[in-house]
Amino acid sequence: MLKLNKRRNAILSFIQNNQPVSTSQIGRYLTHDWEETVSRATIIRDINELLRVKAIKRRGAGRGARYSESLENTLLKHIDVNGYFARELEQRTIAFPRFNFKIFSALNDSLFSRQELKELTDTNINYQKNASSLSPVILKKELERLTIELSWKSSQIEGNTYSLIDTEVLIKENKEAAGHTKEEATMILNHKQALDYAVSNKSFFKKITLRQIENMHRLIISGLNINYGLRKNLVGITGTNYRPLDNQYQIREAMEKLTAGINRAKQPLAKALMAALMISYIQPFEDGNKRTARLLANAILLAFDYCPLSYRGINESDYKKALILFYEQNSAVFFKALFVEQFKFAVDSYFRGNAGAKTEG
Repeated sequence: MLKLNKRRNAILSFIQNNQPVSTSQIGRYLTHDWEETVSRATIIRDINELLRVKAIKRRGAGRGARYSESLENTLLKHIDVNGYFARELEQRTIAFPRFNFKIFSALNDSLFSRQELKELTDTNINYQKNASSLSPVILKKELERLTIELSWKSSQIEGNTYSLIDTEVLIKENKEAAGHTKEEATMILNHKQALDYAVSNKSFFKKITLRQIENMHRLIISGLNINYGLRKNLVGITGTNYRPLDNQYQIREAMEKLTAGINRAKQPLAKALMAALMISYIQPFEDGNKRTARLLANAILLAFDYCPLSYRGINESDYKKALILFYEQNSAVFFKALFVEQFKFAVDSYFRGNAGAKTEG
């Protein structure tokens, strides 16, 4: 994800909204709208930096040059995250207040650049080498550790108040923690059940179907008094004015388009990213959507011998902001950055034997 200073973020935003633009137009914008007088030399330096990081592209030369945003994929539009969330909900301009069916044309392998895929494939080769060198006993312990930490963190994102230690005791010994509801324990144990299912049935998830997604959802919400199957009513999402689809016919259509997009993609990481984002965006179920999205993404990664994510190191606020950016602006950039960060974290943290965290017991 691009890390730009405030002025360069402003220039990029101006280009996005008015492209193609000239250097003089950028200068007038900074002077009149942004209320800052900036020399032409400084503007040119800023433009050259945006060109260097491939945020924009140039057509023409000299004073006839015009600049526009450079996108490998329409879902990779850069958004200044801090600037966006500095505004209150009602002050934000939401590009997509309703579900955008055009989004499916962007669900493909171009969500990752060739350089990114090379780097991440090399990272995953390290995971494969590490995992293959472990004894069955250590491999089982490492999987258990990832299961505990995923179950804890994924549940915490949804408001569960179990600690990591209490989660470990619950999963290992089936002992519920005092001062917590039965529903919290059930939510955590459902994560274990869903991940166990994905591990035991890896080949099932090489091709995704709506039934598989519904089965994963069934495991995730078992015993929580939540209805199975595609929802029939409108749902709202806290923190955003985006409204998902409100009828079962369109929800089914969206899910069928999603499974087709996932299955068309060649790259496992692109498939998993689509699952994690789009199930959260479609909101096909009355509850448990984001949990289902995270577990399905892991099932896809496991199916193709990629390291699953625990999300242990993720900041819950960042995770929620990244999803809101996707809902409101259809920008996957922030979520993708968090996803890649957590993938690298997982490879560095699990299935490494003596090189990773110590296991006990």
